[in-house]
Amino acid sequence: MRIGELAAAVGVTTRTVRHYHHQGLLPEPERLANGYRDYTLRHAVVLARIRRLTELGLGLAEVRDVLAEDAGKDLAEVLTELDEDLARQEAAIRERRARLRALLETDGRLTAEGPVSPELASLFGDLAHLAQVATDSPMAAKDREMLALIDSMASVKDREQLTGMLRDALTSPEAKARALKAYALLDALADADPADPRVDEAARVLAECVPHGLLPQETVDHDDSFMRAFYADFAPAQAEAIRRTLRILAGEGP
Repeated sequence: MRIGELAAAVGVTTRTVRHYHHQGLLPEPERLANGYRDYTLRHAVVLARIRRLTELGLGLAEVRDVLAEDAGKDLAEVLTELDEDLARQEAAIRERRARLRALLETDGRLTAEGPVSPELASLFGDLAHLAQVATDSPMAAKDREMLALIDSMASVKDREQLTGMLRDALTSPEAKARALKAYALLDALADADPADPRVDEAARVLAECVPHGLLPQETVDHDDSFMRAFYADFAPAQAEAIRRTLRILAGEGP
């Protein structure tokens, strides 16, 4: 048989046959005097088996184990491992679908920063008024982006604690008013000098917005690459206001 005839008989492409040759799965046949490969029924049997195994979901390395006489793994062992792997994939897919359902059931309150956890999506919903401000306030939008970043980095327990503290601290009318004032003050520092006297005012107002105990002491003191990248994302005067805010929260004054 020619390669095209073999491929058609088994239901694969000639490219697939050549790929299996390259991977060492399908033995090379004898060649005729004119240089063409001459496939036998044995090649068709092996090729058909490779196709059946790959359709079950086995990778080519696993197929090689099954086909090799000295592989140390029989077909039952390989298929058992495949079944266990598929079970893990099923569980992961169920978890992903549950998260998608939770996002879709937020009464249409999907956010530009999404997808986020159900806890943060709920908090953003409770702070809908501040979300409207984020449309016009670069600092408010950056704040929500930072919360989304922390949300993705935190454990489930820490995420629930964080959103709970923020909800308790920011959902009252007075707290929302302070947050709006802080955003306005920080936005006004976009083109200011770090020595601008408004920096101290912005730091004090921002410190009043941060829930007690939200930031651990090491966050205030630490000077690592993440914190340097964090400050670099703000204008110089804004970054200075945030530094002074952290010092206030640490009890060091502005």
